Amino acid sequence: MSSISIIGTGNMARTIGARATAGGNTVEIMGRDQSKAADLAKALGGGATTGEWGTAPAGDIVIVALLHDSVVPAVAQYGDALAGKVIVDISNPFNSTFDGLAHREETSIAQQVAKAAPAGAGVVKAFNTVFRHVLETGRPDVFIAGDNAQAKASVEAFVESLGLRPLDVGGLGMAHWLEGAGVVTVGLANHGVGSLDFALGITELPVRASG
Repeated sequence: MSSISIIGTGNMARTIGARATAGGNTVEIMGRDQSKAADLAKALGGGATTGEWGTAPAGDIVIVALLHDSVVPAVAQYGDALAGKVIVDISNPFNSTFDGLAHREETSIAQQVAKAAPAGAGVVKAFNTVFRHVLETGRPDVFIAGDNAQAKASVEAFVESLGLRPLDVGGLGMAHWLEGAGVVTVGLANHGVGSLDFALGITELPVRASG
C-alpha cells in the first residue's frame, strides 16, 4: 500500500482520501485551515492524520487537490519540502464557460507544476477526467501522464489499491490533452450524455484467434 498526503480539504480531497483509506493506504491531510484538515482526517478515519501546511508531507505521493489556479502557487510555496516526492496534479483548468481551457498555450497545470517543483520530484497528471461522485461510487478508468517512470509506477499502484484501473497515456506533455479530455467530459455531460453519471473509459476488443 501507499503513503499519501493530500493538499486540500475540498470534495476531491475527501473522495480520494476515503477511497485511499478504504484501500489500506496511509493518508495525511494538509490544508491552509488546520481545523478543516483535522475535521476531514477525523471523518476519513482509518488512522488519517493531519500535517502543517507548507511543511514536508509525510506521504511519498502528494496529491494536490486544489482549484487549478492554486496548484502551482502551492507547489512553489512548499518548495524543497516536496523534494523526492511524487506530485499528483488532478486539476482541470476550465475557462469561465467550461468549453475550453483557461490557458491558451499547449501546456498544462501539471507541466507548470514540474517547472515549479524541486529537483528530484516526479510529477504525474491523474484523476482529472473523473467526476467526483463517479470516483466515489464507481469504478472508472484513471488516465495518467508523466515523464518519470518510477513516479508513474507509484501512482499506478495507488490507483490499483483503490480498485480502479490506471491507464498510462504517455509523457507529461500528454497532460495538456488530458485536460482537454476534461473539457470533453463537461461537453458530454451537457449534451450527448445529459448527466454527470459517467466517466471516459477504454473498451478493449477480445483477442482474435489467428489463422
